[in-house]
Amino acid sequence: MSGVFIAGNIVLDFASAAPAAVKSIRQRDLLNTWLRLYARQQIAPAIWEYQPARLEEELSDLIYYTVDHSTPTPRLTIQSEGTRISRAYGHTGKGVLLDDYIGPRLVPFVMPIYYECVARGLPVYSVADVDDIYGRIVAYERLLLPFQTDSKVCHIIASLKTFCEDGGFEIKNLMRGNDALPRPKVHALIDRDLFHRTPGRIAAADVVEFEEQSGPGVATEIIELN
Repeated sequence: MSGVFIAGNIVLDFASAAPAAVKSIRQRDLLNTWLRLYARQQIAPAIWEYQPARLEEELSDLIYYTVDHSTPTPRLTIQSEGTRISRAYGHTGKGVLLDDYIGPRLVPFVMPIYYECVARGLPVYSVADVDDIYGRIVAYERLLLPFQTDSKVCHIIASLKTFCEDGGFEIKNLMRGNDALPRPKVHALIDRDLFHRTPGRIAAADVVEFEEQSGPGVATEIIELN
């Protein structure tokens, strides 16, 4: 267990996880770009260094935040507008504090995820089930990437994806359209295997390293964990 946040009557446990916990291929690509920058000095990179491929294709699902450390609890301000996910909340929020934007009902479910990212300076991944206005279950996947300036997390980029196993769903007012609260499924701090290697080279590198440790003539079974 990485950490526990208590907000009201909501307790969020953050499990320790590797990058493979992230399901979305596009979110994994965003994370891999972050990992390559992180690997240089084992700290979160500066936001101006972050230039993932095909960033333009993802902008509608990304929200940029600035983080203010002048108060005991960090304050996050939304810096994006016109994003796809703003339809889920019913309005855009550029220039608005995140906790004001989501409202008091959702604060205990959302803000601890951002506070964990700020406090640890590491990516955080979460999944929650929400119901659209027709009662269809929608998986709401959130990947938070932190960025540092002067040893403090001053920016966060959130990638927000929605998925419905039943096919189509109504995203309009998804987070405000009914009385049902989100049902958390995953809260993970990505703090293991913080590197990115080309997939074709992973198995070969691991075999060589394992054989050197085992010595000749020793039967080994190699299981690759992604």
